[in-house]
Formats: sequence, C-alpha cells, structure tokens
Amino acid sequence: MTDQQIVPPAQPQYDEDSIVYLEGIEHIRARPGMYVGGADSRALHHLIHEVVDNAIDEALAGRCDRIMVTLHDDYSVSIADNGVGIPVGIHKPTGKSALEVVMTLVGAGGKFNNGAYKVSGGLHGVGVSAVNALSEELVAQVYRDGFMWEQVYRHGKPQGGVKKVRPLEDGESTGTTIRFRPDFEILDHNEFNYQQLLQRFRETAFVTRKVTISLRDERVKPIPRESTFYFQGGLRSFAAFLNRNRTALHDPIYAEREIDIVPENSKKEPYTVGVEIALQYNDTSNVMELAFANTIATPDGGTHLTGLRSAVTSAINRYARKQNLLKEKDSNFGGTDTLEGLTAIVSIRHPDPSFESQTKVKLLNPEVQGAVSQVTSEAFNDFLEMNPREARRIIDKCMTSKRAREAARKARDLVRSGPSLLESSTLPGKLADCSSHGPESEIYIVEGDSAGGTAKQGRDRHFQAILPLRGKILNTERARLDKVLDNNEVKSLISALGTGISDDFTTEKLRYGRVIIMTDADVDGSHIRTLLLTFFFRHMQPLIQEGHLYIAQPPIYLLKNGKDHEYLYPRAGMNDAQILESALKRFKNPDRVQMQRYKGLGEMNATQLWDTTMNPETRTLLQVAIEDAAEADRVFDMLMGSAVPPRRSFIQTHAKRVRNLDI
Repeated sequence: MTDQQIVPPAQPQYDEDSIVYLEGIEHIRARPGMYVGGADSRALHHLIHEVVDNAIDEALAGRCDRIMVTLHDDYSVSIADNGVGIPVGIHKPTGKSALEVVMTLVGAGGKFNNGAYKVSGGLHGVGVSAVNALSEELVAQVYRDGFMWEQVYRHGKPQGGVKKVRPLEDGESTGTTIRFRPDFEILDHNEFNYQQLLQRFRETAFVTRKVTISLRDERVKPIPRESTFYFQGGLRSFAAFLNRNRTALHDPIYAEREIDIVPENSKKEPYTVGVEIALQYNDTSNVMELAFANTIATPDGGTHLTGLRSAVTSAINRYARKQNLLKEKDSNFGGTDTLEGLTAIVSIRHPDPSFESQTKVKLLNPEVQGAVSQVTSEAFNDFLEMNPREARRIIDKCMTSKRAREAARKARDLVRSGPSLLESSTLPGKLADCSSHGPESEIYIVEGDSAGGTAKQGRDRHFQAILPLRGKILNTERARLDKVLDNNEVKSLISALGTGISDDFTTEKLRYGRVIIMTDADVDGSHIRTLLLTFFFRHMQPLIQEGHLYIAQPPIYLLKNGKDHEYLYPRAGMNDAQILESALKRFKNPDRVQMQRYKGLGEMNATQLWDTTMNPETRTLLQVAIEDAAEADRVFDMLMGSAVPPRRSFIQTHAKRVRNLDI
C-alpha cells in the first residue's frame, strides 16, 4: 500500500473583490428578514401594516380621519387615506422628487424631527421603502397641490418620474393611495388573510379613536365583503369589547393624561408623553394584556406594560393594607395574584420611542415605565377609594388567586421530580423516550394506548419520543392552576417536556425541539386537540411563540386501484366528500377504486403511520402560531370557557354552514 497525499479541499477565495456593497433597495430585497421579519405570511401582512401605520401617523397629526384598505383579486392591495399627501416637489439635497426619495431611500422620511409629526409610529425611514423594495409593482398616487400625481415602481425602482395626472375635482380630498403587489419571488406565496387584518384594524381603530378604518375584500365574488370600524370611546370601549363574553366585576377603569418628562441629559429638551390606560376585572382566571406605542401593537410588551403591572399590584396591596383586608402577618399579593382575571390595555404616545427591532415588538424607553405607573396608580387608587363594593370584589379575587397560587406551588413541587419521574414505570403517560434530545428531536402527543402502540412501532427511536394520553385532559380554561396540576395527564405532559408551567415555564429546559399533537381525524380527536391547544396557550404560551408546537396531519382516506394507491389528507375549505370527488378523478377507473376511511391512528399499521405522518421526508406538519393574541384569547374563552350563550351562537352559526355544504 502506498502513501497517498491528502489534498485539502479548495477554499473559497476571500479578498477585496469579495466585498459586496448593497444600497437600500437591493439590501432590503436580499435581506427581507431585517426589515419585515422574514418572508412568511407574517412578513406579507407586515407590508400592509407599514403603509397603514403611515396613514395612522397622519391621523395622529390631526390631518386624516379616514383610511381605506382594499384587497384586490390580483394579489395586490391598496391603502388610501385623506391626509395631506406625500410631498411631490423637488427634494433639494437629492435633486429628486420628495415622493421618490421617500419611496426609494432607506432613512428618508418626515419623522426624524418634530416638525411635521410630533408623534409617529414610523421612526427609521424604512417602512414604505421596504414595502416598495419587496413589491413586484407599486403605484403611488398623491392628491395635493390641486392635482393628482402618480409614480410607478417595479421591484423598488421608479419607472419614470412623478407625473401630473389630472386636476383635483371640486370637493375631492387630499391624501395618498399606495397600491402594491408583493414580489413572490422573494416572499413566500401566501394570500392576505381577511380575518387577521380585520382584528388588527379593529385594534387600531380602538387605539386611534375617532378615525374610520375600512377593509374591503374584492376577492369575494360577486359582492365584496367589507367591514368598517369607528370608535369614540377609545380604550374604555376596547376593554368592554374584550370582556363582552365574560362577567365583568366593574365598569372599565379609564385614564388619559400627558406626563412631562425632563431628560437626565441636560442637552435634550423636555418633552411630553401621552398615556392612556383601561383596566377591567372579569370572573375568569385569564389575563389579557395589550400594549401599544404610538398606536402600534407591541406584542412583547415593554416598559409601558411593566409600569402598568407594577402600579396595579402596588395599588391593590396599599388599599388592602389600609382596609385591613391583608393582616399584618399576611404577605403582600404578588403580581400573579393581582393580574388574574384582568383585562389591561395601555397606549402611549412618545415623540421618540425606542423599539427592540424594526418590527417594533417591544418598547424600550425607560422613562415610560414611571409615566405609565403614575397615571395607573392615580386612576386605580381613585377607583378603589370611590367604589368600595367593587374594590372588595377585586380584593376577594386576588385573595382567591393567592390561595390557589400557594396550592399550585405545592402541586408544582410534586410535579418537579426531575429525571427520576420521567424514568419511573408508574409515569401515567407511558413516555417512550428517544435516545437523543435537542433541536432536531420531537415528541408526539398521541391519543390513547392503541395509537400510542402503533406510533412507538413506527417511529425513529433516535429522535422521536411518544407520549400516549389516556382519555381527555382537563379543560384548563375553566380550572385554576392547582386543579390543573392535580390532573395526571397534565402532570405527565409537564414532566415529559421538562419546561415547568406558567410562571415557572422556560423553553431553556425543553427536551424536544418539536412538540407534535397527533390525534384521530374524528370528533373526539378534534376535541382532544382543542383541549391540548387550550392548555398550551394558557400555561405554556412561549412554546407556541417560539415555534415549537405543531399539529400532525394524518391521512383520512387510502384509495387503492391495483398497484396504484393514494393517501388523502384534510384540505382547507373542503369537506370529505369534496376531497374524495377530486381525488377519484385522478384514477383511470374510479369505479374500481377501493376506499378505506381512517377514523383513528390505530387503524393504520406502523409502516403506514411512518410513511404518511411521521417521516420527516414525506409528512405534513402544521405549525401553531399566535397571529392575534386578543382574538386567540376570545376564541379559547368562547369555545372552552364557562359562558354558554356565545358557544351556542357559534355552533348554531357554523352548523348552518355545514348543512349548506351538503355533507
């Protein structure tokens, strides 16, 4: 045997020619995640929000009171407002039209000083230029200076200059209309979701107040659907709306004030922060918190939400001590106790807000915490002093929550048994663990021992764990945490995941990268899936927010014709009969096709379950996400809560739709 020289693999050359500089539009197209959070459905809808937020800024400046969003049937969307219109004159530093500067240059806009906009959501001069860059085509129409002006862009680049189209007619308002069609060569090919936009614009109308926002869907034929929102009551109306299916303990507590801020840095001028809050307790144990900064939703909260929470807890403890409802030997209520059953909304208006990212998910300004805390404390203290009966109801609720928390702590201590509990033969869920853990590992939560047995035989034991559940877990929407932790199936689920629960929850200890719900394709399977989703949403929400929760999609039919066979899966908008009818057309002899309906996972053998539902190469998984926290809270409360009338109305409404499908 002769020695062979080992030649190292060729390395890519890295020198001065390797350095590439991408200017604004090109950089946005190359890295959309930096500007709109990715290329998925959420990013697609973010394009609309960026343009609408500009119109809202006009409203905040007192120059606009109508916004119209239209979903067209060619995948385009238009946003029109009756503001003053984007300037179209020549921008002296660049020699270009101001409209073209705003649409094509990153870092350009009228919101970097407090001249045109004292308060705005747009901060970075990125929003509409990012929309333009990620659009196959964008048409900007501006109504101002006596004329309608227009400029067309493709892939972010102007197709000629700004054109004067026609004079404005008598009584025609000024404003701006942006119509764009997303570039699906960059973004994932998703459709705009009407319901998702509906929820967002309803929130925006509540927060902005006295501004009319309309959403029209021309994709619906022959008569387009349209919704319009206008609210005078602001956050007070918003709180009442969120609690409409619950029993409120009192009328919404509302306050709106402006707080003067003197910066610690003496070189900065004093400024004013507007604070608006609404609080209302209900008879559930769920917490609904919504936070906005310059009308933009901040789903991850921030300093404004922290200020509200601390003020609520302090005010309740102070009142309870003063009224001797908390004895000297009693410990104070914790934040968990005082927030239970609370619907809380905070909206601030800041001349220079600081966000965590371009997508504005979290507010960072430290001075806002004190401003919100001051407004909340004063309003809540006044309410408690002037409404002793309602105050007593709130204190009693906090007291019940405190007792339940202490009981839950004891129950949690029993659940926290570490690895020994997982390895115990008495583990209720009969966990069949995998040999390796980490981001690529996954746990299937399956329905019953029969399906669990098939799943255990069909899985890849290196990275797939199986946890069969016996029967239906507790409806956690109606139970306090101590009762939840007393349920054997819930305890085995918590132990298997290793994350803890509620306040103790942390994804850092999650033993599996994917948590997959796999239930039968029947009514019972749907119910079990809903119970599990309710549990995860209420007690392990970060699991969903960080993208770890999935729903398996097992087939509902197997069609065979000789050697040919095809599995049929659920399809959105189609019932079983329609799915079958569509599939049979693909066979040469439909009359000879043998059909098998899978009502349960246990009806498949291990090989079939692997091929159709568990093999990463061939399966389909639905990732669970929270697009709208307020709407998700409403749906879970309606479907799983204690109030019967909303659920009955929902069932009656959708039962009619099912009958109309002729199933």
